[in-house]
Amino acid sequence: MRNYIIAGVVILAIGAFVLLQGASFGTKHDILQVGDVKISAQEEQSIPPWVGGAAMLVGVGLIVAGTRKRA
Repeated sequence: MRNYIIAGVVILAIGAFVLLQGASFGTKHDILQVGDVKISAQEEQSIPPWVGGAAMLVGVGLIVAGTRKRA
């Protein structure tokens, strides 16, 4: 059960960061390649805030599941 609590705390922290601070990731696309010359573009995409809220709910669920005693 300790693993559930640890995973829950980590996911809760990541979700809170995404919800409060916002997060983004970059993707790189090759536009044109002629011989040795390559032109590429990098695009930044933001993670929606609802993903952080959902991660926080999952984290709380894991913490609750980890604290319950099995009979």
